Amino acid sequence: MKMEALLYEKKEYSVHCKVCQRRCSISTGKRGYCLTRENIEGTLYTLNYAAASSLAVDPIEKKPLFHFYPGSRVYSLGTVGCNFSCKYCQNWSISQARIDSFKTKYVSPENAVATAKTYNCKSIAWTYNEPTMWLEYTIDSAKLAHKNNLKTIYVTNGYMTPEALELIGPHLDAANIDLKGMSDKFYQELCQARLDPVLENIIAMYDQGIHLEITNLIIPGYNDSDKNISDLVNFLTQEVGKEVPLHFTRFMPHYKMDKVPPTPLEILLKARKIAQDAGLKYVYVGNVPGINGENTCCWNCGELLLERNGYGIGINKLKKTNKCPECGYKIDIIN
Repeated sequence: MKMEALLYEKKEYSVHCKVCQRRCSISTGKRGYCLTRENIEGTLYTLNYAAASSLAVDPIEKKPLFHFYPGSRVYSLGTVGCNFSCKYCQNWSISQARIDSFKTKYVSPENAVATAKTYNCKSIAWTYNEPTMWLEYTIDSAKLAHKNNLKTIYVTNGYMTPEALELIGPHLDAANIDLKGMSDKFYQELCQARLDPVLENIIAMYDQGIHLEITNLIIPGYNDSDKNISDLVNFLTQEVGKEVPLHFTRFMPHYKMDKVPPTPLEILLKARKIAQDAGLKYVYVGNVPGINGENTCCWNCGELLLERNGYGIGINKLKKTNKCPECGYKIDIIN
């Protein structure tokens, strides 16, 4: 569905989009980098309002969000388009698609909320592709979700403008931000983007009180050095908080990087140790079955509090509390 976009400025021969940090200048008849916003005779239109490419009822752990209503269900929606061009994108078939050539389903905010409630979901997440490409729709949906006692989630690359975050931020309860690496070289070569705006948005979301978790996919030969890992960890400990959960994830060959080998287990374990030694309380290792890398333990005494098996939860000692039953230490978790 086509509708006039938010956050743009009219120029003499173009429009200036202010949704993401690319801030595209778009000539008449052309689209922005994301392919979801088009200048039609001097007016910027979003082309994908309520156009869903992917719909699913997921466990919240799949986002991944481990400290936000663990064990609950989340209704997940995605559209098409992205403001990144990651060479290893797992969802490239939708992130790099044109809305004209991809079959989507119309899902109004009202329908999305009704479906979430039908399946006893605790929250709604905009995910699979970059949710900022759906800004207008996610704002409308988030407002309606809150009126119906549903929580709201962005799974995002963190490349929105301050103007966009000002609009969506008050209506977001949680976000998982993909912090891909700690150098402009990595972002430029693999994503065609920049690092600093992502760091700035992590700080801004944290300061706004949005529940925040960080994912870092470790790619051999690209962002797996001790320096990269230490820089990422130091940023979190110094600029946000040691209680922010960090998910190190194993890379598997995919898309334009199908010749790059999977991340060695020892690299992932080393990354976790660096993070824990720096004082981060909750550090997880994902996409590696059988190593108990996704369990939540008490940072103070080591007690196993949440045992995760795949996306399911076995042991859960935090159902009615946010304190360790062994030592009484406060656990940074929302139940």
